[in-house]
Amino acid sequence: METKATYLANLLKTCIDNKGHLAGKLIHAHILRSRLSADTFLSNRLIEFYAKCNAIDASRRLFDQMPKRDIYTWNAILGAYCKASKLEDAHVLFAEMPERNIVSWNTLISALARNGFERKALGVYHRMRWEGFMPTHFTLASVFSACGALIDVDCGRRCHGISTKIGLDSNMYVGNALLGMYAKCRCIEDAIQAFGDVPEPNEVSFTAMMGALADSDQVDEAFRLFRLMLRNRIHVDSVSLSSVLGVCSREGCGEFGLHDSNDVLPSNAHGQQVHCLTIKLGFETDIHLSNSLLDMYTKNGNMDSAEMIFVNMPIVSNVSWNVMIAGCGLKYQSNKAIEYLQRMQHHGFEPDEVTCVNMLVACIRSGDIEAGRQMFDGMLSPSLSSWNTILSGYSRNENHKEAVKLFREMQFQSVQPDRTTLAIILSSLAGMMLMESGRQVHAVSQKASFHTDIYLASGLIGMYSKCGKIETAKRIFDRIAELDIVGWNSMMAGLSLNSLDKEAFTYFKQMREKGMFPSQFSYATILSCCAKLSSLSQGRQVHSQMVREGYMNDAYVGSALIDMYSKCGDVDAARCFFDMMLGKNTVTWNEMIHGYAQNGRGDEAALLYEDMIGSGEKPDGITFVAVLTACSHSGLVETGIKIFNSMRQEHGVEPSVDHYTCIIDSLGRAGRLHEAEVLIDMMPCKDDTIIWEVLLSSCRVHADVSLARRAAEELLRLDPQNSAPYVLLANIYSSLGRWDDAKAVRQLMSEKQVVKDPGYSWIEHKNGMLAFVVDDDSRMVNDEAVVVND
Repeated sequence: METKATYLANLLKTCIDNKGHLAGKLIHAHILRSRLSADTFLSNRLIEFYAKCNAIDASRRLFDQMPKRDIYTWNAILGAYCKASKLEDAHVLFAEMPERNIVSWNTLISALARNGFERKALGVYHRMRWEGFMPTHFTLASVFSACGALIDVDCGRRCHGISTKIGLDSNMYVGNALLGMYAKCRCIEDAIQAFGDVPEPNEVSFTAMMGALADSDQVDEAFRLFRLMLRNRIHVDSVSLSSVLGVCSREGCGEFGLHDSNDVLPSNAHGQQVHCLTIKLGFETDIHLSNSLLDMYTKNGNMDSAEMIFVNMPIVSNVSWNVMIAGCGLKYQSNKAIEYLQRMQHHGFEPDEVTCVNMLVACIRSGDIEAGRQMFDGMLSPSLSSWNTILSGYSRNENHKEAVKLFREMQFQSVQPDRTTLAIILSSLAGMMLMESGRQVHAVSQKASFHTDIYLASGLIGMYSKCGKIETAKRIFDRIAELDIVGWNSMMAGLSLNSLDKEAFTYFKQMREKGMFPSQFSYATILSCCAKLSSLSQGRQVHSQMVREGYMNDAYVGSALIDMYSKCGDVDAARCFFDMMLGKNTVTWNEMIHGYAQNGRGDEAALLYEDMIGSGEKPDGITFVAVLTACSHSGLVETGIKIFNSMRQEHGVEPSVDHYTCIIDSLGRAGRLHEAEVLIDMMPCKDDTIIWEVLLSSCRVHADVSLARRAAEELLRLDPQNSAPYVLLANIYSSLGRWDDAKAVRQLMSEKQVVKDPGYSWIEHKNGMLAFVVDDDSRMVNDEAVVVND
């Protein structure tokens, strides 16, 4: 028969489950009146009850008043402290416990892992093992979670071994935690193995595995896994849908389809399919899932759909507003982002740190660095993320001086930099060629133990490479314990920057031999090497590799391939590839137009420019440099002038010195030197050596001595050590038979110790490249061919 104490304990359990605070207090009063307060079992339940109702002080008073305590009493108050996140008090209490069982250890380890004290959680776990306690599935789940958060895969592997040894590796709870740990540590092969070892994967297993595949850029596999989840009728919850929407947010999504379709759909269509599924399953009012939908649409550039979801959400949160502001930043719409910020505040939402960072990013991506700086200066206590964002803005806009100045201010304010900060500042120091300052940052990174970080090591390689210290860059590269694709790319780019293109090919070959798959940047770098070496055969080999590895529709790599073929003289192959490309952007069009310009096919360049305008692609400054160069080299003077005049009027592009140079060159080649001189006098940027050099060269062709003298004088004023004005002016005098004047110019050149750099050319043959230098014997530059292997 049920005793009164047991009956009251069961009533308290109901209050605990339902958080019935008032009812529980009435039962407590009844216990006191019934003189049952000395009952340990009832007191333990009361401690649990008050802890559940967040009344930690009441729990502690009960604990202190208890005449007799058992292990369950200690565990109850320990759990109360852990639930209230009073971890210091929990630690003190844990140390005072007269005895502990596995529940005691699990309670503390779990609380530490949940509250961001992962290293302490692992320390308690190791102490537990030292005291002879065997972990349970609850213990291992918390430990795997801590290992994942710390990216401590070695500890995770050891715990994996223990779980296998004691037979818990097949436990669903442990298996999912193990899978999550490997996923966070980016050990994709181990994650796949862990997923396969789960006896009956559930929605948690599938969600973790999809996230791991997406994080390793295996987007197609993540989609296939989701399709398998649907086919196996695994329960799909809002978390699973949120995870697959995160996959849809990534670029370059391949085959997906919730149906068995072979069609290749854009990532936005995949997201729309998942959106339909969320409505079908009745999750359209789930705020977390709605925010994931907003994130997916904004990252795919579909702001209209995002806005439609946003205005129809029954409840919005700070996260919702932040996602919309971030979306505006991705579309370079800082004004729209500011509008969302104002609406957010109007609706009573207080901007948080993420809001400020997103606004900063929006301003910087839109090129409005001043507005970004004003927002940054308005922050009372900028976070490290905010500092990194504004520093990155200055660095990307090549305002390196301001970036360095701000970095110093950051140090004066005692804000500790992280690896991202140091990588950004290294980029700015490299841009200013301040190698000694770069060395100081290198020293700081070693002191902070960042020097082993692959991300920062790549930044150091870039800095030393740009400063011409390629051997130092190589030493840093050789010391990297676990190279990733970013490290290889940095090294190859550094070698190419220092004209060591053959050596860059050697590194590319080594990277492939070590099983590393090239990225878009790898291919773009190595194609640039082919272009600089004018090595068409090697470029074709790289092209064939790209075809096999599926990079043919990547605009970044495609642009590099067009550039390579054009610079190697095979502009028809460049055009053939251009016509087959699916995802053309402004850069792709620019490269093709420039390719025609380089190969003297101005008519086709001008026609392609018209096609670009007709396609709706917006030309930029580089587009006009390319097409104006083509017009200049092909004698299309009037076409060039027409395009030049349309820049500001029709396309809103302000002409720069490069555009003026192209027109002056075009007029000069046509003998219209007076028009060229008038244009120069009207220019806002006369003090440019290239402009006067181009004019002087035209004067030589058309024997205009008067204008040639003016151009030469301007050049000597701007750059006294430039050999071009001396040589060109002397040649003009020589061609007109004015030998004394020519001799005087050359004598002046000798007196001022101005030296002309010799020209050279080269040819490619099966055994290497042969270079011919003016006034010198021919010599072998490369004694063997560079072969790009699979």
